[in-house]
Amino acid sequence: MKDDKPPTGRWKKILLIFLVLFAGVGFVGWYKLFREENEPAFANGTERFKYGSITAENNSGLPYWVWLVLPRIFPEYLPGSGGYRSLGIVWEEGHEMPVGFTKKVVGFPRVANNCAVCHAASYRTKPDEIPTVIAAGPNHTSNIQAMLRFLTRCAQDPRFNSKDIMAEINQVTKLSWLDKILYKYLIIPRTRKALLKRNQQLAWMNRPNWPEWGPGRDDPMNLTKYFLTSLPIDDSTGQADMPSIWNLKIREGTELNWDGATPAVRSVLIDSGLGLGSEHNAKFLAQIDWLEAFLKDLSPPKYPLPVDEKLAAKGKPIYDATCASCHEAGPNGQMGKVVDISKIGTDRNRLDTWTQQAADLANSTVEKLGIRRIGLQKTSGYVPPPMDGIWLRAPYLHNGSVPNMHDLLEPAERRTKIFYRGYDVYDPVNMGFDSKSEEAKLIGWRLDTSERGNGNQGHIYGTNLPVGEKAALIEYLKTR
Repeated sequence: MKDDKPPTGRWKKILLIFLVLFAGVGFVGWYKLFREENEPAFANGTERFKYGSITAENNSGLPYWVWLVLPRIFPEYLPGSGGYRSLGIVWEEGHEMPVGFTKKVVGFPRVANNCAVCHAASYRTKPDEIPTVIAAGPNHTSNIQAMLRFLTRCAQDPRFNSKDIMAEINQVTKLSWLDKILYKYLIIPRTRKALLKRNQQLAWMNRPNWPEWGPGRDDPMNLTKYFLTSLPIDDSTGQADMPSIWNLKIREGTELNWDGATPAVRSVLIDSGLGLGSEHNAKFLAQIDWLEAFLKDLSPPKYPLPVDEKLAAKGKPIYDATCASCHEAGPNGQMGKVVDISKIGTDRNRLDTWTQQAADLANSTVEKLGIRRIGLQKTSGYVPPPMDGIWLRAPYLHNGSVPNMHDLLEPAERRTKIFYRGYDVYDPVNMGFDSKSEEAKLIGWRLDTSERGNGNQGHIYGTNLPVGEKAALIEYLKTR
């Protein structure tokens, strides 16, 4: 009887060929889509802080070539001309990427953000000067909301398709035939899908007639609430300035965030990293370790202009009598401790965005990720920050509603009601940034303190001082 079964050796050859092909396709797929290349060595910790990865590229990174050409295809969705520069992002000469933007190969080059996108300040002492960039300073020029809206609006446009985007990419680089196929059929469609999903996640900030953040601000606790919990969208708005995060060693053991919602430096760094899309793994926690060590010992910048030393010396006892009880640490100091809203009297909208329910749910979410950190909490007021580098931290109050120190020392009814944020030329007389000149109006963003969440009331300390003492106090504060 004839045996119809093929020889065993033939089946082994077929199986071997199949396994080789499968392994080859798998390797190519891994190499082109998932392999992770190490970043080049950074010259110093400051460069690493400004441009180094915090592992956000895989979860939330944009393909570099897509990111590069979007302003060419969709300029109408940007605030003005100049591509990404119109967003006010800090861009140092000689660097390919803006400050706070990382470029790393995870299969293919990807762009993501790190902490410096919100925490790198820039200033000029005169209009024709190259900006000085200060790592861990409060970014007062970048319009993060406009950046998020730009990316999501691009994705909603029918021109966000493989044909149109590949046509533009082909103008700036030459991809291999395999890369072209991957971009056309996989990378570009998946990028659009991810951005459309992000647009749904940000629906709460895009409601009609809703208060804008403007440059140098975000809505931090609503971002946390809607990112880490499934709570329904509510009617709260909490615009807040980007804080400085240098010299964190003096904040150990204090309440952090404007309202003291986070009681530990490490917790702030972890939650911020997760908010930027970092992966919750050992590499991410190693980055958190490095950030914590770097920021603890990073000194605040010195005031860059001449100081009247005699006048500043007169201001020291005025500071001690007027400001130190809130802004210094110690047995009798309130620095880093929550001051009840009834006492401080500033705009409470930022405080009311956060609830104990939100804190509990957010803590549960992070715990389920396998990350251990001291949890978020609900408080009843705002936290007086330390005064280190206070000269660079204008505009003032938690919502950036007071343009300069001169105004902060005036009663609320005499404070500027409308000014322009986002211009980086420094105003040494008033201790802040130019917010009223024609150039400031042209480049900056109009802040109206009558809008919900922008109130400039409260914090009346020092408002009754004589004019001469106010001037001495301001001069002293430049030395902090």
